[in-house]
Amino acid sequence: MKLNLFLLSNLLCTLVLAQAQDPIPGPVITGYGAVWDIPQATYKTDTSASFKAVFDVMNSPEDKTQVNPWIETAARFLNMHARAGVDPGQLQVALVVHNKASTDLLENPHYRELYGTDNPNSPLIKALMESGAQVVFCGQSSVARKVPVEQTISGVQLSLSAMTALIQFQDQGYRLIKF
Repeated sequence: MKLNLFLLSNLLCTLVLAQAQDPIPGPVITGYGAVWDIPQATYKTDTSASFKAVFDVMNSPEDKTQVNPWIETAARFLNMHARAGVDPGQLQVALVVHNKASTDLLENPHYRELYGTDNPNSPLIKALMESGAQVVFCGQSSVARKVPVEQTISGVQLSLSAMTALIQFQDQGYRLIKF
């Protein structure tokens, strides 16, 4: 009997821990950027602070049916801080997109022409912009990679270069996030 209670107890603990490890979606960007709550954190998040982050997005998955995880990082940033108690109004996000990630900004008809599928990043990018995020496309990548800004998702801004945009955002107090 003792052994059965011990096994049952271990099984229940395993199930609870496994369930606790499931990432939680939202609340700012639903459907993307699931995160884990960290209630045992000893380095506490300053929920009264403003967080300004600029994400340098230059890579893209080889599988063009997959969401770009580097873009999804911005959704995780928003969701995890909101879940930790930071008011979403205190969160400012910008993405500077260039290099291989350039085509991830294309509207569906243009993306479909290149890859034979709808752009899996489109709903995520639109949700990010609806939450207040700025999406800035490198003008140099636009020309070099033959991705005209007119073919990108509505609301994408065009800059002289990714370098220029990254410097300007950092001059405005944004912290660079590069993964």
